[in-house]
Formats: sequence, structure tokens, C-alpha cells
Amino acid sequence: MGAGQGWCLLLCLALSRVAADPEERQWRKVDVVLDCFLVEEDRHPGSLAGSRTTVEALLVLRQVPVLDDGSLEAFTDFQGGTLAKDNPPVTFEASVNLVQIPQAEALLHADCNGKEVSCEISHYFLQATKKASFIANVQVPGGGPSVSMVMKVLRDAENGAVLHPTLKLPLSPQGMVQTAVELQVTTQTPLLNFLLGSSASLHCGFSVAPGLDLTGVEWRLQHKGHGQLVYSWTTGQRQAKREGASLESEQLLLAGDASLTLPSLTLKDEGTYICQITTSLYQAQQIVQLHVQASPKVQLSLTNKALPPTLICNIAGYYPLDVTVTWIREEPGGAPVPVSGASFSSLRQSTAGTYSVSSFLKAEPGPEGTTYTCQVTHISLEEPLRSTAWVAPPEQKTAFGVLLASSLFLLTLLFLGLQRWPGTNKSRDHFLCQHTHLSSREDHTAHVSQPSGLTQHQTREGKQPPTLAPPQ
Repeated sequence: MGAGQGWCLLLCLALSRVAADPEERQWRKVDVVLDCFLVEEDRHPGSLAGSRTTVEALLVLRQVPVLDDGSLEAFTDFQGGTLAKDNPPVTFEASVNLVQIPQAEALLHADCNGKEVSCEISHYFLQATKKASFIANVQVPGGGPSVSMVMKVLRDAENGAVLHPTLKLPLSPQGMVQTAVELQVTTQTPLLNFLLGSSASLHCGFSVAPGLDLTGVEWRLQHKGHGQLVYSWTTGQRQAKREGASLESEQLLLAGDASLTLPSLTLKDEGTYICQITTSLYQAQQIVQLHVQASPKVQLSLTNKALPPTLICNIAGYYPLDVTVTWIREEPGGAPVPVSGASFSSLRQSTAGTYSVSSFLKAEPGPEGTTYTCQVTHISLEEPLRSTAWVAPPEQKTAFGVLLASSLFLLTLLFLGLQRWPGTNKSRDHFLCQHTHLSSREDHTAHVSQPSGLTQHQTREGKQPPTLAPPQ
């Protein structure tokens, strides 16, 4: 267990004991301790260019204001003496007096919520100053906040000062590299999902130490190997490359809000957005992944071109590509049963980039009719989308056909019998006239009784489905 994990374990035990009313919570300054990795460029002779090595490190954010619910009374500050004597991790002590860390509470409680914070520290090289600096990138997994912090080393090497064996930087008496955070850039939502045609707000906040000037804000989009400028801001100038893109008002921008608004999303807006904050001395950025989704539309129909009849489920206008189609069959009084054996058409793509596909299933209605459901599951749907129809049993038409054939057979026998009797031509002609009129009416009734097809029925909760009568 690392030093940071042990420190967070003590915090979790304290949090489990007290739970105060949210309205009674007050601000309190605490130390936030994070297990990290220090990334260093390999400068040894013969090493490959760009190769890196990582070593264990510890980041101690000193006296960060967080909301206290009463459970932090017994929580003490971090002491360097608690570090292991043998092979201790590289420890960075960072003061946050010059900037704000708005996501500190999420970092403090991440371990208690079963989330392991990702933390990576690397050198930050400055051309304008000889001061050593580092940048720490911290992220809470599962869509939690992400923070990038530029840290300036405070202590200069003095005669007799203890230097870190590899970093060659002066250490405090507690064996820590003392730094101060001078720029932080954060996003509350590193992963976003929005529906096609809606408006999206991409959060990007920042805090700058006094004495540093904000000189520029830039949003760029990276997607499928291509990059493009979306929006840029410099002192007194704005430029929107994407139509309708906008930043917050200048007052909010200067107060630390560089969030980007994108109206009327299209599939071309999908990708990785980079929010880059530039000051007179430093530069840092945050990444926001934006996924655009389109919900499918489902329509169920019946084709009368083959026996047995075929049900067609059309799924149109969805994005992204992955979609699941399930057929369900249910007879009166029975339980719904999944049906296999469905086939699919080739995939179709519209000019807007959305997809469509059709699924085909041979209908096998029971003696009392059968309900068929086409169920579609897609990432854009909170619950599966269903289209349901009732297919009439084939016996309804078969019984009518047998009755009609039997009637015609009996009438034929009667007609042949009447021909044997002389002098009955008039009566026979009168009878044949009546029979012809009756037969014509029966044929007309059989024709109009044929179903006109399927009336589409689409529901999420299940209502009385329409009736489908299979052809004979």
C-alpha cells in the first residue's frame, strides 16, 4: 500500500463515522495526498529517442479548501516522517495558495468511492526562466473531473542543501520537493454524449496565479487523424471557425471559465476537443471527448410475396453503428419467447452519416394467432425500442375456403340433377340466375375480407398491437 493510499484509508474511516446535514457543511483546509508516477525522459547513452521511465511518486496538495460535513475533525495533515525509510517515493509538496482547485473534494473522496485516481507528473520545460517546473495531470476515472497543474519549484540549491539523487533538486527537511501551483486547467466532464441536433457545452475552467496574464484560449478538434481549429480567443479578439461556436462572456472568461458552446450538433462535431489555456509564462490544456448519437426509428411491416409470410423490421437513422435487434414471439396465454433465424439486409448510410438496416423473419402464427415484437437496443436509448404486431392464424382463411368449395360442389350436383327433368327449363333458368347472383356476392365478400396489410405500431411500453393476416 502506498503512502497516499494509507492516508486516504484514514480519511475513509473518518468519513464513515460522521454524516452531517449538507446545509451544515463548512469549508476546511486539508492535505490531499495522491499516489502518482513520475515520468522521466531516458537520457542514458544508447537509449532510444523519446523512451521514458516511470518511478513511484507522491503528490501532496497542501491546505486545499474542501467542504467539510463534520467528518474531518480527526483528520490530520500529512507528515513527511510517515514515508518509508527504504526506497521512499519521490514526494512533491505543492502549495495551492495562488490558485483555486475546484475539484479537490472529488480527489479527496475518490478512494472512498472505490475509484483509483490517475496521476502522472512530468518535467515542464520553460524557455523564459531557468526555474525548474513540473506538470501534474490528475484524473478521476468513470467520467470524473480532470485537472492539470503547473508547479514551480520553490527552493534553490544552496550550499549544504540535500539534493534528490536523480532529480538533483533541493529537498525540504522532510525529504520533499517543494513547489507551488501557478496554473491549473480543469474539466468537470471529460466524456460527453449528446444527441444529433442538440446543443453541447464543453466545460473548461482555469485558475492563474497573480502576476501572470491570460493571453489566449484555444479550442481544437481532433478526429480520425485530422485536426482543426474550432475557436480561439486572444486579448480583444475572437475567431470562430465552427459556425455558431462561442465562449462564455468575457467577464466569465477572465474569471476562469473557458467553456465552449456548440449549437445544432452534426456528426462532424464528434471527436476529441482540446482546451488550451496560455498565460504570459505557462501553457496547459484539458481534453474532452464528445460523442454524437442518433436514436433509431423502428417500423414493422409484412410482405405478401411468399409463403409463409415474412415480417420486415426497418431500423433507420441511428448512430453510432452498433445496434442489437431481437425478435420475440408470444402466443395467447403463453410467455414471450425469443426467436432465432432472422436475416438482415446490407447496411445503408445516409448523406448525414446515420445508418439504416432491415431485419427479416418468417412468421409462424399459431392456431389462435401470434404476437411478434421487433426489439431494438442502441446506446442512444435509455430503454429498448419495440414495434409489435399480431399475425392472424391461417385457419381463418382455410375454413372459409373449404366452405366455399363445398357449396360450389353441392350446387354443381344440384344443377346436373335438374338437367335430367324435362319441362323445367324455366325454373332451372330462374334458379341459375339466382345462383349466379349469390355466387357473385360471395366472391366480393371474400375479396374485401383480405387484410389491407400492417398498420405500423411502435411503442416503448406495449399497447394493443395491430393485426397481420398471412396470405394463403
